[in-house]
Amino acid sequence: MKIALLGATGRVGQAFIKEAQKHGHSDIFALVRSAETALPIPEKHIITGNARRREDVDRLISKADTVVSCLGTDGGDTLSAAVIHIIDSMKRHHVQRLITIGTTGILQSRLMPDKYRFESPESKRKTARAAKEHARVYEMLLGEDVDWTIICPTYLPDGDASGVYRFEQDILPEGGSRITVGDTAHFLYRELLNPQFVRKRVGLAY
Repeated sequence: MKIALLGATGRVGQAFIKEAQKHGHSDIFALVRSAETALPIPEKHIITGNARRREDVDRLISKADTVVSCLGTDGGDTLSAAVIHIIDSMKRHHVQRLITIGTTGILQSRLMPDKYRFESPESKRKTARAAKEHARVYEMLLGEDVDWTIICPTYLPDGDASGVYRFEQDILPEGGSRITVGDTAHFLYRELLNPQFVRKRVGLAY
């Protein structure tokens, strides 16, 4: 398996590289903004570019058969703009599998099942800007013929992987309030090897 990784310099991206390498997985290709970025992967696997540029995303995905995105919203529409390029490139290179990191805001509300969590009293966020951007991505993926999974961790403190956590399709595990970066990466790698939630969202928490 050859993995195209976006968001490699973020906390979850870095933890994912560590988790994959722990299991002997070395075929990871990463798109980074600066040529001076240091990542624990071979220099020839690092591609300098921007996820907002179609040609840069295409250069990355052309090297892989699976895509992992740990991109954040970057305060704007970076995420939805990048996903357009990701999907386009996946189709061009016949790549079918995509796993991306989302937010619990786009899971369904337990109190109001016809609404996203960010639209319900369950959400404690002062602003829904990031959740709305993640929702745009989810709604875009619903209409695409790719095998996507959106992993939706709750509050993400730093911490190593314990391998012990809860997950649930489309909703946040009841009472869940945190999950470490390490365990998020652990679940991401687990889903990569043994897909359980194809074309689904999955809530992740302790």
